[in-house]
Amino acid sequence: MKIVFPELENSIAKEAIKSFPSIEFFNADNLDDAAEMVNNNKVDSMISGLDYSSRDVVLAYKNHLPLESTYFSSCFIMKRPNDNYYLTLADCGINKLPDENQLYTVVEDTAKTHLTYYGEQPKIAMLSYSTYGSGGKNPDLEKIYNVINRIKENHPDWIIDGEMQLDAAINPEVASKKTPNSPLQGNANILIVPDLNSGNILYKSLERFGGFIAAGPIIQGFKKPLADLSRGSTIEDVVLTIEVIKTLLERNK
Repeated sequence: MKIVFPELENSIAKEAIKSFPSIEFFNADNLDDAAEMVNNNKVDSMISGLDYSSRDVVLAYKNHLPLESTYFSSCFIMKRPNDNYYLTLADCGINKLPDENQLYTVVEDTAKTHLTYYGEQPKIAMLSYSTYGSGGKNPDLEKIYNVINRIKENHPDWIIDGEMQLDAAINPEVASKKTPNSPLQGNANILIVPDLNSGNILYKSLERFGGFIAAGPIIQGFKKPLADLSRGSTIEDVVLTIEVIKTLLERNK
């Protein structure tokens, strides 16, 4: 397996790759050259972002790599080491305010990423300030309902519900009060946020206050799994990101 990592000389990258002696890592002079290595099949994937902005990393992917989905998006694989609790979050890195079709693609591609990585049934909560219309009528909520209906039709083996507040999505006790008839029962393993503002705040809150390690964001929608690290990534974040990319590559063969 070969992965290009344009910031290979970064001290965090140097330390992280020690955990993967079976992977051959390559440096690159810039993001465009690195993305072209992926495009020309010289490497299997690309991880970047320690020294580059997300905008620059994502533009390199967009400008050099073909899409497999209609849109591209991102998700985070979040893990809490002290109790092995995990969640997949999307879209916390790409789509600022997704329309219905973009949101559908976010849900579909994120569920596929989760299914490939964890090998378990996607249990998807569409997050909102509102639960089952408690916040009144809103075009943003109608968009969520439409996406839920489309996912149910196209992927009947997945569990999806919403709109709902975060506590009802992940806490069975709260769910028994707010959403007693929900198929999720407070056990969602995938959280879909309505916009980039809430997504960015949520994942960083889980990192800084909740003790989670974040892999990614994993960039979805291209023919190969990719990653765009935060410039605030720790060694543990980078190790988890490499591990996720490695697993996705192995299981997508």
